[in-house]
Amino acid sequence: MIYSGDKDENLEKSIKKVGEKWGGPFEISYEKNWKKVIKNWKGRILHLTMYGLPIQDVMKEIKGDKKDLLVLIGSQHVPGEVYHLTDWNVSVTNQPHSEVASLAVFLDRFFEGKGLGKKFENKKIKIIPQERGKKTISLFSRK
Repeated sequence: MIYSGDKDENLEKSIKKVGEKWGGPFEISYEKNWKKVIKNWKGRILHLTMYGLPIQDVMKEIKGDKKDLLVLIGSQHVPGEVYHLTDWNVSVTNQPHSEVASLAVFLDRFFEGKGLGKKFENKKIKIIPQERGKKTISLFSRK
């Protein structure tokens, strides 16, 4: 994950802790100049926005393109220039929604639901699914 805007070291620490605790290969870095990230990207660029084409109308085309994919998620006041620098402007709905929700819907569609059963390596905690309540087990190796 690359983020831009205001640098937030607490966000970076939090994301790193989640990865360490729950597993999986996940990295976060900051780039002050978002245009630099786009300019240096060698693959295709997708922008999730409520103003884009409906995801159900363009997903087949996106999945058919075998180039690396950079997914942009803006917050409020995305510069108009972004809409012209991307290969696709895609909406999960044309109503206001959270950026995290749009990413979740996009990833679920892109990976055809297979992400829901994904097992992450090197986790320190495992959730035991329950009908009610919460149950976890610690996977810390104690030496």
